[in-house]
Parts: sequence; structure tokens; C-alpha cells
Amino acid sequence: MKPFHKYFSTLTAILLLNACTKIDVPVENQLTPATFPTTDAQFILAAGPAYTGFRDSYCLSYWQLQTLSTDEAILPSRAGGWYDGGRYQQMHYHNWTPDNPIIEDTWTWGFSTISTCNQILALFASSKDSPAKTSAAAEIRTLRALMFFFMMDAYGNIPVATTFGDTTMPVQKSRSDVFNFIESEVKAVLSSLSTATDMTQYGRPNAYTAYTLLAKLYLNAGVYTGKSRYDDAVTYCDSVIQSGKYSLATDYAKMFYPDNGPQMTEFIFAIPYDHASALGEQFNWYSLHPALQQKYGLSYRLSNPVSTIPAYFAQFSDSTDVRTSLWLTGKQYDFSGAPIIINTTKVGLDNTYTGSDGSTPVAYQLTFTPDVTLRDVAKFEVGGDELGKAKGIRNLKYYPDVTATDRNQSNDVPVFRYADILLMKAEAILRGATPTYGATALSLVNQLRTIRKAAPLATLSLDDMLKERALELNWENTRRIDLIRFGKYESSWGYKTDADPNKRIFPVPSGELILNPSLTQNPGY
Repeated sequence: MKPFHKYFSTLTAILLLNACTKIDVPVENQLTPATFPTTDAQFILAAGPAYTGFRDSYCLSYWQLQTLSTDEAILPSRAGGWYDGGRYQQMHYHNWTPDNPIIEDTWTWGFSTISTCNQILALFASSKDSPAKTSAAAEIRTLRALMFFFMMDAYGNIPVATTFGDTTMPVQKSRSDVFNFIESEVKAVLSSLSTATDMTQYGRPNAYTAYTLLAKLYLNAGVYTGKSRYDDAVTYCDSVIQSGKYSLATDYAKMFYPDNGPQMTEFIFAIPYDHASALGEQFNWYSLHPALQQKYGLSYRLSNPVSTIPAYFAQFSDSTDVRTSLWLTGKQYDFSGAPIIINTTKVGLDNTYTGSDGSTPVAYQLTFTPDVTLRDVAKFEVGGDELGKAKGIRNLKYYPDVTATDRNQSNDVPVFRYADILLMKAEAILRGATPTYGATALSLVNQLRTIRKAAPLATLSLDDMLKERALELNWENTRRIDLIRFGKYESSWGYKTDADPNKRIFPVPSGELILNPSLTQNPGY
């Protein structure tokens, strides 16, 4: 268990959450504003439910929304499993509907967390003023602004409810208005946020979290408001860079190990996960084949559905780049060098085999192949035989947690990383921002590539920039936002041919429209 978790192991009992389109119900609790909170520790404790709510779906429904809707990952059916009514198939094809559970779950996660933030801020407002209160409130407002950013990015025009207990059904604000609200909210609390980057602040927003959020907001301003603000993006990237508080990790792979945490010099804001007390990180359960269970010494069965597609993996062509090694492709071996063997039959290996000797035993070496070919297009099915189960190159970025007893792992997951700061500054300059502190777009990218042991680039185009972001930030909830900003989201990949620009934002879930008739559905749905 990481130190941060001790503050939040029992916090879900303090506050109950409701989505912002539902009526908030006051929680009866013996901790009243007259007696709680007063000390630094009590304010941190009271803030806990916001962080547990934020943690819950960041690597689950939100990751599915941001990743499976791109070329980065595909989740097909294997032997009928994981079809789940076509929800993942819709993500890939871009033919989702307002009834898709991933879209509903992400909306509920986002606005429930916002509602929890509102409830915590209402509690703080009733307590005695103190430096601890000011700092804790600033952190919760920053977290709330981040959630509004995620929801605005995903759904466009959204409600902006900031008062807990208001029973008035919230109405949507335009994307530009939400952008302006997020900007003003973050700037309003900047001076009250801590500049600490050690264990005492880990897992909670600090000033550099706010700077990074503003930089990301400004880098995407053209998408959200129609007006580019690349110089502003550079300004706030520089606020992080010039602080000297962060640096690139010398070991990329270990940055994502189960024992990562506040010692990671790249993590600006991360979510602490723990397989026993802070659940929600299940990347390897999604990605790894069951035959790898013994190799990694895991006590639970792996599920296996998620892989990437050939076009995305083709970007990882530099064998010296340490980022390339975090994919599993080709023939698989254990740590002694022995092949990983699956004992099956000719039909078990390939159920399209029609020979009379189909029951003949076969010792098959597990081999991950790049093409995710469908056997049943309607069911998004790649096949339940051993060849079908091995289709698709697998991501091993978050190394398996051998201490886990189930699918949940202890790898902390970064929301903002220093590498992204360098890449955002480089991209903003490449798009026309004024260079600062002697850095060029090319020098910033090569600074990153050098430490990742990748060959330096001689020139830098926008296509190179997008590729570098794919190399560095895969599985980190950035691909959809990047593809939209680079004008590539309407491209074809895998089995997806849809080019409808309305799909750049998701629909308001059907259930929310019923609960709140004042909401308006997004165009194209």
C-alpha cells in the first residue's frame, strides 16, 4: 500500500455521490461543520471521496472511451466473450449510440465526481477559515476543473453545476463558455496551491498540475473555441519546466512498475492504485494472454481481449527505442528462454481445420500476430481457438503486479507527465508559438528521444509530432484528443471507415436526457 492510500481507505462512507443531473441528497454524518474539519489531516481526509471517485473509472470506462475509439487499441470478441452487446465494436467503428454503456458510465463517473467535489466544498465553506482550508479547497477546485475538462472534451456542451444541494436541473453551457470557466477557475486557485512535489502532496493537485491543465487547455483551444492559443500553452509549459521540479525518467519501463509512486520524477499528477485498497487499474488483465500467467507469477486468470492494430504498432519501428520493448509480439518465451507452449489439438489450434485428424495433439508456441482479423464481422469475433486468442500485439506498459490476488494492480497511473509538457511545448512552437529559453520544437523532441534511446530526428513535421506522442503516451488517455487536434480522427483504421466529424464528441446518454429534459442532444445523434 502506498502512503497516500492511508488517508482514503474509509472515505467512501463520508460522502455519497450522485450524478449532476440528479438531485443531491445531504448526507447525515456525525462530522458536522462545527467540529470537522479543522486540521490539515482532517481537510485531507474530508477531501478523500473526490479522489476515490476520480480513481474509480479513469482506467476503466474513461480509458475505453478515449482509447478504443482510436487506432491505439481494439477490443474484439474472443469465443463470444467480450461482445457485451456490441459496446466495444461501436467504439471501434464510430457507430456508437446514446445508449452505449461506456458513454453512460463515463458521463456518470465525471459528473458524480464533480458533485462530490461540490459537496466537499460546501462542507469546507461552513468550516473556520485557515491556511489548511484554503489549500484543500484549491486542490478540490482544481480536481473539479480537471473533471470539467474531461467532460467538456468528451461531450462538448455540458452542464456546469458548482453548488451542492441545488435541486434545479442544470442546463448546458457552450463549449467555449465551459472552456472559459475552467480557465478562470484554475487561475483563481493557482496562488493557493502547494508547490510541493514530494510524498506529502502526491496524488493531489499542486500548482504544477494546474499549470499543466492550463497548457493542455490552451494547446486544444482551437478545437474547443475556434481560436488558437499556442503562445499561452508555451507559457504554462514553461511554468513547469523552469521550476526545475521535474525531470525525464532515466528508466522508462520502471516508471510504470507496481512499486512506482512519489519517487517518479516525471509524475506531475498521478492516481495512486493499490490492488487491495485502491482498486481500478486492470490493464494487464485486459491485455495479457492466460498462458502468460505462469511466466509473470500471477495468481489470477488473465482475460486477454485488448490489443493494438498493425498500423499503430508500425510506429514502434526503432528497436533501440526503449518504448518499443513494452509490447509483446511474435513468439513468446519465459524468463529462462524456454518457449511458452499451449497443448491443444489441430482443431483447438484452428477451428476452421476440416481434416479428419482434428483431434491430433499439437504443442503450439504462443505467438502474437499483428493482424486482428475477424471470423464473424457481425459479432466482432476474432475466434476462440488458440490462433484467434493470440491475434493482436499486446501492451505491457504497466508491468504485472505479482502481489495482486485479482485483476486489480498497484501500478500508479499518471494523469500528467513531464514528458507531455515537453511534447506540448514542442507542438505549440511547431504550430507557430514563439520559442522560449533557446528551445526549438526539434530540440525538445530530441531531448526526449535521447533519453528514450531513440535515434534523434533531423527534421520535425506535424506527422512526426503525432507519432512521437503515440510512442511516448500510449495507454495514457491522450490518443483521441491528439487525433482530433491533428485532424486525423476521421481517418480509417482497422475496420473503421466512419468519417463523420460529429463523432468528435460523444452523445449525451439517453438516460440523462430522460432524467433532465433541459439537456439537448449533440448534433448527429
